[in-house]
Amino acid sequence: RRHRCPTCGRGFKKLVHVRNHLRTHTGERPFQCSVCGKTFASGANLLRHQFTHSGERPYQCPVCRKRFAQSSNLRQHRR
Repeated sequence: RRHRCPTCGRGFKKLVHVRNHLRTHTGERPFQCSVCGKTFASGANLLRHQFTHSGERPYQCPVCRKRFAQSSNLRQHRR
């Protein structure tokens, strides 16, 4: 982990990850949902949020076939 956060010292493999992490310290949230206006620190978080508007549920439980919009919800369901 050769890239370090200048604020807290946390290490990252990629410089882009340091830039994203720095937003946790600055509070910057430059990615805005065009539907509801909610803002996010990363584009990935915005994309995940947009499933709440589209109704898309791409993650399916292999046991009961229930579908989820977020992979984290599927993981929690399977526990």
